[in-house]
Amino acid sequence: MPLSAYDPDLTPPAEINPDAAVNGLPPLGMDADSVREDFRHYFNYFLGRDKHCQSAHYPYAALAFSLRARLMERWKNTRYAYETTSSKHVYYMSLEFLMGRALGNAMLNLGLSHAVHKSLYDLGIQLEQIVEAEPDAGLGNGGLGRLAACFLDSCATLQLPVRGYGLRYEYGMFRQRLENGYQVEEPDHWLRDRFPWELERPSTSSA
Repeated sequence: MPLSAYDPDLTPPAEINPDAAVNGLPPLGMDADSVREDFRHYFNYFLGRDKHCQSAHYPYAALAFSLRARLMERWKNTRYAYETTSSKHVYYMSLEFLMGRALGNAMLNLGLSHAVHKSLYDLGIQLEQIVEAEPDAGLGNGGLGRLAACFLDSCATLQLPVRGYGLRYEYGMFRQRLENGYQVEEPDHWLRDRFPWELERPSTSSA
């Protein structure tokens, strides 16, 4: 049904610029107030939590989504810069990527460590508790994975168009515990609560 059926005075624009209409968003704020409001939005409306939430996972996920949105702004700008210069790309393939925890790394790279500390302090939340809620990404367990991670960090520092490809292991390193004096090994289901830093792309997946 056309829009004019709802409002006869409403006329569609002669030409719609999808870039401006969909992507023309103002940049996200990099101050404590902006981070705090985004954190509250994701915690309450995206994750559906409330004052009765006792799990540290959901505050961690809300903060991760808040930081990821700011990273995505920079991902897109980098991609557009590469497109305008028609630069060549390097694709690095590895069976392992020992990247470590992403939350502290994202805060450091965005220059938001102080702003995040202050925004959570204003909400009565300790950042240290949230940091401990993040599992280690189970994408590697040895020197090969650490070498691949250091290589990607070096390329990013040099602003080189490099992209890493690997395997998304459902289970990472095994967990160890002692039972009656014996070591017991269990699978590490690091994706049990999902991974807020990744973007699902079912349209580009292959069977």
